[in-house]
Amino acid sequence: MDYKNIIKRALEEYAIQLSSPPKPSYEIALAFDDEHGQYILREIGWTKSNWIRETPLHIVLRDNKIWIEEDWIEDGIATYFLKYGVPNEDIVLGFQPPQMRQHTEFAVA
Repeated sequence: MDYKNIIKRALEEYAIQLSSPPKPSYEIALAFDDEHGQYILREIGWTKSNWIRETPLHIVLRDNKIWIEEDWIEDGIATYFLKYGVPNEDIVLGFQPPQMRQHTEFAVA
């Protein structure tokens, strides 16, 4: 499977969802680094008097597995990957402590 393109498509789709009306006053930024396997969706800017600099999604492609390092999406981005045929054993919930990963339905590492 072409995990790089699945990851990019997922982040692009979430960026569109986050940008849809009502349009936020902050910017949605995507960063794709194929060479290092790093993929990030950021929210940057101002809302009234608050500076926003959040990373709702950070995905790493490591050892041909999708590592979810940051996931603040309501349904969880792992559901997107499963929907597009990525097997559970190729998804690692990197934000979970290593000792807790064995209790999930996904890969330990």
